[in-house]
Amino acid sequence: MEGCCALRVGGKAPDFSLETFEPETGGFGEIRFEEIRRQGKWTVLFFYPADFTFV
Repeated sequence: MEGCCALRVGGKAPDFSLETFEPETGGFGEIRFEEIRRQGKWTVLFFYPADFTFV
């Protein structure tokens, strides 16, 4: 394993939090990955730089 944070397909992602935008309220919020994980549902994470970025 290279580096301290290398991930593999099917591996367990570390906990993290993200700022979110809530279109229904027009406000911002926060979500933690641990909350999603506790629901016990399959989760797909992807990263696409600059997509939907507020500029």
